[in-house]
Amino acid sequence: MSAVRSQHRAAVVAGLGGALPEHVVTNHEIAARLDTTDEWIRTRTGIRERRRVAPGQSTVDLAEEAGRAALGPDGHADAVVLATSTADQLCPATAPQVAARLGLGTALALDVNAVCSGFVYALATAAGFIAGGMAERVLVIGADVFTSLVDPDDRTTVPIFGDGGGAVLLRAGEPGERGALGPFDLHSEGELAKLLWVEAGGAAQRVPENPKDRFMVMQGTAVFRQACARMAESSRAVLDQAGWMVGDVDRFVGHQANIRILQATAKQLGMPADAVVSNIDRVGNTSAASIPLALADAVADGTLTPGHRVLLTAFGAGLTWGSTVLTWPELS
Repeated sequence: MSAVRSQHRAAVVAGLGGALPEHVVTNHEIAARLDTTDEWIRTRTGIRERRRVAPGQSTVDLAEEAGRAALGPDGHADAVVLATSTADQLCPATAPQVAARLGLGTALALDVNAVCSGFVYALATAAGFIAGGMAERVLVIGADVFTSLVDPDDRTTVPIFGDGGGAVLLRAGEPGERGALGPFDLHSEGELAKLLWVEAGGAAQRVPENPKDRFMVMQGTAVFRQACARMAESSRAVLDQAGWMVGDVDRFVGHQANIRILQATAKQLGMPADAVVSNIDRVGNTSAASIPLALADAVADGTLTPGHRVLLTAFGAGLTWGSTVLTWPELS
């Protein structure tokens, strides 16, 4: 679907923040325990290290830290939209706890679970609140402790995933100004859900029949093909809605799933290699946190500067995928 936008109120990026656990897990550490090597991991994923939460550290902790950084000194928002597939509890949602920790009182707060596409879905949800006049400032957070879903003995998934949080603050503004989110293109295909799947833990099988059923299984080759095709397709659609050509895009910020997926998608779009933003080598695949973390790193190192035209696109379990565009603003 393509989101219907208000012609009078746009959601404008006004803050940015990230959060990573302190514990660094290197490829060598994984290789010492599983049947793999540093070279095998780097050449197939582009990852050399990732972060893992400490005992007792959870999604709420990462979301709070990232959200606080994005809020800045004003510390105010009317709503919190948290993209996560690793909620601290099955019930209640995690977002209200984050809002409480941030001192946001009775602010509207909800979780969005679209896994690795969650941040783009959450941006669209928040933009709808602003366009509809329900909120003036919305904190959008992507946070996941995805290592909690990974089988520690699975050499194909352990090297890929890490934990992290990232956030942006959106404010009401004008459609034409820098930082205003453009159109959205969002889709799903539930018939392919089992390409990335956690069998147990929900209402269908609350208690695992097999202990391994509580971990994610992934059909890597099929996921690779779907991710490249769907992100390229969605990117073209949203560029067309925005009236942009591929050559208008200065920075391509895709979900940080695998460096080869990012490169292959950019190639399909005809995007130059130097337009691709990636921090996957340092953080791995952080699921819903990956796009805001990549944005935060790109701003910090000068890769992303005000005036750059940015394409955001993501693909995740569900299957879900989606894209949007914006011109990067000056952030205080």
